Amino acid sequence: MLLTTKIPIGYIFKNTKKDMFFVFCVAVLTVLIYRYYDIANIPPNITGLVGTSISLVIAFKLSQSYERWWEARKIWGAIVNDSRTLVLQLRSFTKSQESEVVNRMAERQIAWCYSLGQSLRNLSPVEGVDDFLLPDELEKVKKHKNVPLGLLDYHSLDLSTLHGSKSINDYQQMQLDKTIVRLCESMGKAERIKNTVFPTTYRLFLHWFIYIFVILLSITLAETDGYGDIPLLMLITAPFFLLEKTAYFLQDPFENRPTDISVTLIANSIHTNIRQLMDSTDLPVAIEKGDFYVM
Repeated sequence: MLLTTKIPIGYIFKNTKKDMFFVFCVAVLTVLIYRYYDIANIPPNITGLVGTSISLVIAFKLSQSYERWWEARKIWGAIVNDSRTLVLQLRSFTKSQESEVVNRMAERQIAWCYSLGQSLRNLSPVEGVDDFLLPDELEKVKKHKNVPLGLLDYHSLDLSTLHGSKSINDYQQMQLDKTIVRLCESMGKAERIKNTVFPTTYRLFLHWFIYIFVILLSITLAETDGYGDIPLLMLITAPFFLLEKTAYFLQDPFENRPTDISVTLIANSIHTNIRQLMDSTDLPVAIEKGDFYVM
């Protein structure tokens, strides 16, 4: 997730280099053609109409992309709340009974948070979670296609164990089961965002229209004396490409990019909260923030 600090110019323009090179080539080519050949000029009002239309489409796409990003952030906010709630309920309902099962479920919940974040980013869902799981659990969940779901299944089994040993009553089991169900729902919502592709034709057609606008604008500016229309064209069209790229990155919040939801940082925060709730002094090292983003 990008931080409220100065973002390097190199990062801003890194992903628009090809587009700006295209703009530069079009500008130079148009200037040369206009100097040596007679070509029809395009009225500025037509170019302005095209530019305004593209601006509206970009604004709509940016809004939809941010909505997807913000929904993902709300999902992980719910995961934070339900992870804390699960441990609080376990401690409150069981008192000093079955402390081994409670500790095991608390540690497994930490593993679940890390595993889900890594899974959404197409990373190994079991990397770094071995410290939180029993060896036999780890070996079994490795065989699962959906590791976080396998971990929730172990939660359900332990919940049945607590209920079977009369450590919790029927009402308490229902409350704990509801919390686990909410965690499963949050996982499903995050996976839906991850697996639902933003319409590729949307971006493709928008890109083509911006290129057409660049060509029209270069012809409109070709009457400018000298070669001042080249930097002017690049200056005018750069915001179109930058905003389009911003929308493109925001639409996929789990791609292991600086614009991602900071799932690792959130999981680290949950890790700390749960360990403190369990009266443990073995707290994780805080995630270091990068120069302008945190994962």
